[in-house]
Amino acid sequence: MTENLFDAVDDALEKVVDEQTFIEFVYALAADRADEVEKERKSPSSPYGPGHNGWENGSIEDFLYASARWATASVNGLPLVPKPKEMNPWRRCADILAAGKIYE
Repeated sequence: MTENLFDAVDDALEKVVDEQTFIEFVYALAADRADEVEKERKSPSSPYGPGHNGWENGSIEDFLYASARWATASVNGLPLVPKPKEMNPWRRCADILAAGKIYE
């Protein structure tokens, strides 16, 4: 792929404001994961760190549990991620899924 998928996911996340942009984010996240799976197939990363594209959670259940744990932990904001005064629910859902990639 020619575009850096991390940048594509990050860009798509920043654009989430409604259902359509949320769907575009989910497609970008899925493409990023598929790309990492292919890279891992060719050259496995250390089992003690993230994969080639930064995925900490390699199974759907680990990803979903990590997403849910981050959502619970961040419901009132986090020290480095304060809760916005007004949160778009589509963006909140996208943030939860994005966190599932990296949250341990």
